[in-house]
Amino acid sequence: MKIHPETTIGHVHLTVADLERSLAFYRDILGFEVTTLYGDSAVFLSAGGYHHHIGLNTWSGKGVTPPPQGHSGLFHFAVLFPTRKELATALKRLIAADYPLTGSADHGVSEALYLNDPDGIGVELYADRPRSQWKVANDGAVEMVTEALDIEGLLREVD
Repeated sequence: MKIHPETTIGHVHLTVADLERSLAFYRDILGFEVTTLYGDSAVFLSAGGYHHHIGLNTWSGKGVTPPPQGHSGLFHFAVLFPTRKELATALKRLIAADYPLTGSADHGVSEALYLNDPDGIGVELYADRPRSQWKVANDGAVEMVTEALDIEGLLREVD
């Protein structure tokens, strides 16, 4: 039995230590829009007016600490941009905010930027290449790689 091929993952809800600090990242740097505020303890954000793609809350207590390294939990969540140009625009905003990347990669099927949010939660920002450019093995498996991302080439998308 297989899941329906048009199934998607709709949103991620994150526990954060400081709502304003997280809003400064998700709203002010990445550009998500606030759709709903729940007092001073939670907020929903979206792209394009959807009810929410990201939920942030301090329900576990303001100032909570991130889980320690080496434990199970969320490795990262990914934000899919519709085009390479939009990914480049996000990169320019990160550079303008002097926000550090933890990595970047060309995966053959996509180009990705990796960073941590203010609470140390892993975030991947990526854009897929057209499916017609994906390498697929004879058995139908998608062939992915991890190679260096051409950051300068990506930035030229918005020059």
